[in-house]
Amino acid sequence: MYWFENLSPVIQALLATTFTWFVTMLGALVVCFFKEPNKKILDTILGFSAGVMIAAAFWSLLIPSLELSHELGYIEWLIPSIGFAVGGLFVLLSDKFLDKVLKHRKDIISASSLKRSILLVGAITIHNIPEGMAVGVAFGGIASGIPGVTLIGAIMLALGIGIQNFPEGAAVSLPLRTEGFSRLKSFLIGQASALVEPISAVIGVILVLAIRNVLPFLLAFAAGAMIIVVARELLPESIKDNKNLATLGLICGFLLMMILDVALG
Repeated sequence: MYWFENLSPVIQALLATTFTWFVTMLGALVVCFFKEPNKKILDTILGFSAGVMIAAAFWSLLIPSLELSHELGYIEWLIPSIGFAVGGLFVLLSDKFLDKVLKHRKDIISASSLKRSILLVGAITIHNIPEGMAVGVAFGGIASGIPGVTLIGAIMLALGIGIQNFPEGAAVSLPLRTEGFSRLKSFLIGQASALVEPISAVIGVILVLAIRNVLPFLLAFAAGAMIIVVARELLPESIKDNKNLATLGLICGFLLMMILDVALG
């Protein structure tokens, strides 16, 4: 861990999001071995990831945002509230836009698997932008000396995002396989959906280091994006068939993140 602590925040964020991409790749690799992954395992994983991300949004992003707003002389709750709302709306409007595009092009793309796959990857890619930025903001906050932003918290945030990327990789590659794509092409397209995360993470770090005064907004923006991802994507999907397993996963994920971030951070 010592070697990691001494790296620049840009490299830390890049390595962390390389991990999240790698987990996406593992999820996409499922297409080479299974026609359909075990639903109980995936639902438990989704619930666990939701718990980690909820706890990370609070302890690693929102609390530091509130503390820094106070330190900078802002109205303590105002900037974090705006940032949280904008982050949530960003994810919400992105999903709405993609739903509209998919609905509009439903008939057009029915004759072309290539166009359909591009839209599918595009949906997951846009979904991954705020996740990568959240990791970048967390590591950038450490370098800026923001109270409450800890290395263990940033690492756990990346871990939570990485875990939930596993089913995302499978969610892209498996449908492509059923449409007639080869296993190799389905895998390559599935893993490519998370390549945007390292890019957005680096952007997040640079913004934090360059403009300290907007850090409360960026931290809260990342928190809002995380909560909306959990509310719209992870929890609804995880409780469809295995509500109890997803709930237990959420509890374990939340407790693990809380203990590590508070006790060790």
